Amino acid sequence: MVTVSRPLLPGLALLLGLGLVARLLGAVFPLNHLVVAILLGAAVGNTAGIPGLARAGVGTHKLWLKTGIVVTGASVALDRVVAAGPRVLLLVGGIVAATILLVEALARVAFRIEGETASLLAAGSGICGVSAVVAVAESIDADETAVAYAATTILLFDALTLVAYPAVAAGIGLPDRVFGVWAGLTMFSTGPVAAAGFAVSKTAGEWAVLVKLTRNAAIGVVAVAYAAIYARHRGGGPNADRGTLAQLWTPFPKFVVGFVAVVAVANLGLLDAGNIDSLANAADWLFLVAFAGLGLEIRVAELRETGFRPVLVVLVALLTVATAGLAVVQTVF
Repeated sequence: MVTVSRPLLPGLALLLGLGLVARLLGAVFPLNHLVVAILLGAAVGNTAGIPGLARAGVGTHKLWLKTGIVVTGASVALDRVVAAGPRVLLLVGGIVAATILLVEALARVAFRIEGETASLLAAGSGICGVSAVVAVAESIDADETAVAYAATTILLFDALTLVAYPAVAAGIGLPDRVFGVWAGLTMFSTGPVAAAGFAVSKTAGEWAVLVKLTRNAAIGVVAVAYAAIYARHRGGGPNADRGTLAQLWTPFPKFVVGFVAVVAVANLGLLDAGNIDSLANAADWLFLVAFAGLGLEIRVAELRETGFRPVLVVLVALLTVATAGLAVVQTVF
């Protein structure tokens, strides 16, 4: 029997309540209930705010997101993944490298943003959003102001792309698989990628999550690379004495292991169609609760306070990479 800590209950009730309202509105109006959950959460969070009593429970939304992604593995057809595997790996490697190098160049050369902030913007844009910002910040012992600056900029684009990407898909009639691969390759944080993908379709969502998790796996390598570069310039660093494997594993998103395990179990035939359908339904509810929490934590005032130079750097890089990436994905898939 699963027990829930009493301090978590008010926040969990708030998340579930917002999710239920989002489902109701999605059934009445031609709106995707996952997107509605984010919008409702943002509306509540920026008007009434999160009650102190509910803060602990609301903070669990990242756990539900990761659990939902793990459960989604049951719906992934491994034969499709294997067929697309080499193409996906090449695309991920190219996009990650191109984005990081482009953001670093734009920040340092065109917009005169020096040091840690440029690197944190590059990591957040190139890999997995705020998670990458935090991981690389830890590996290079970045200043807290640089972390806050980069994280806020990335959150701004998480909010913008969550709306813009599905709108582009509808406007130009992108096939579901193409959209999912494109979103997974070029959007920033895992939550908005999953939300945008499943807002388009189940197929788009599965491909978006699959590609995004592949991209997330690069976080360990990039964190180690930045640690080595900064340690050399500083003559050593906070993580210089740690082994390479430890440096790779610490920032690695552990839920990816669970996702891969569920994919393996499902594709070995250990789950029947009824089990897979039940897990898909469970994933939908987990995403619903998680996205309500994601919306609650969006702060419009904080996004407005972000300086224009980091925003311009990421905007130019995103438009460049997203446009080129879409052309490549349409050709390859």
